[in-house]
Amino acid sequence: MEKWIRLRVCAIFIHCLLLLEAKLKIEGTAGDVLEDDPVGRLKVFVYVLPSKYNEDMIKKDPRCLSHMFAAEVFMHRFLLTSPVRTLDPEKADWFYVPIYPTCDLTKEGLPLPFRSPKMMRSAIQEIASNWPYWNRTEGADHFFVVPHDFGACFHYQEEIAIERGILPLLQRATLVQTFGQKNHVCLKDGSIVIPPYASPQRMHAHLLPPDIPRSIFIYFRGLLHDGINDPEGCQYARGARASLWLNFKNNPIFDISTEHPTTYYEDMQRAIFCLCPLGWAPWSPRLVETVIFGCIPVIIADNIVLPFADAIPWEDIAVFVAEKDIPKLDTILTTIPAEVILRKQKLLANPSMKQAMSFSQPSKPGDAFHQILNGLARKLPHDSSVYLKPGEKVLNWTAGPVTDLYPW
Repeated sequence: MEKWIRLRVCAIFIHCLLLLEAKLKIEGTAGDVLEDDPVGRLKVFVYVLPSKYNEDMIKKDPRCLSHMFAAEVFMHRFLLTSPVRTLDPEKADWFYVPIYPTCDLTKEGLPLPFRSPKMMRSAIQEIASNWPYWNRTEGADHFFVVPHDFGACFHYQEEIAIERGILPLLQRATLVQTFGQKNHVCLKDGSIVIPPYASPQRMHAHLLPPDIPRSIFIYFRGLLHDGINDPEGCQYARGARASLWLNFKNNPIFDISTEHPTTYYEDMQRAIFCLCPLGWAPWSPRLVETVIFGCIPVIIADNIVLPFADAIPWEDIAVFVAEKDIPKLDTILTTIPAEVILRKQKLLANPSMKQAMSFSQPSKPGDAFHQILNGLARKLPHDSSVYLKPGEKVLNWTAGPVTDLYPW
């Protein structure tokens, strides 16, 4: 009887929301900063490295083109034809080092970055030996894409990543990384936090008409317990996903499961709220998918630093729930006023918002590539202190674990 009542209440709520949406005209704007044009505001020099650092890795394992860390590949390809590219390094504001540190996959397709520090050191040695630009700043006007779970800490287990810290040779460089968590040693001050890669072609192939009713109240599909890496169930997602399951597996307003149906993308477009809990890292491609499909992201990841946070109004489009408040999630979401939900949906429907989270191919104005360039442009001009005096050294080439010093 109680389950029937809750289902009925949920149905009435959704029906009223749809009626209100039909009656009200609520406008939402994404903000002018999303539509900034970086062309003319900066010049980027792309180093030409031996293919072993990039394209050879794709030939060895094409799966690198589709996993959630593929931004490192597509950023390189984008810059090769971008109007911000300069072939004259003397005119460059920024120098880009095109290496693919997460394109070293296991047989199962998992990118384990154990060789990434050696690869990174080797690439820096290459540019430092053949061009003068690294040595004059020790990388302060260089940027690297390091999209793995804990960025340039180069490990997938957080406690080891924290112990390792960011590769010492990257301490002066700007890092473009998916990992973002406040007050964390693996998030370098000044890093540009980007969304994980999710195939725009694949998502667009599943788009439904915009007037499809959103008949699912709260939706989640994904791993709830990592039995392989966390058999006791205490560490994965800091217990957040386990708490979701324990508290709401039988709650009729929650549509949650570990199954990943073929209608996953369509279901997101029929849902009002999509849960985005942390996993081993604070983020997942689910965050991108929810924005693209207009489902209000419910972000459950304490201290998360979100992609392009200086451009995307996350507070206006998402709902934030503290990990400790998961048991109250049903009350939190059912008490949000309908007009607030509608405003968030209108903002999410703005094409600029969706574009900013997408690594479009070919690139389009305002997409994730351009948001990265805008982030770099906002760091200009470089302070004169970044340029070292002749013979001056700041970085220690031999710092870090001994294994990182082995040849790559």
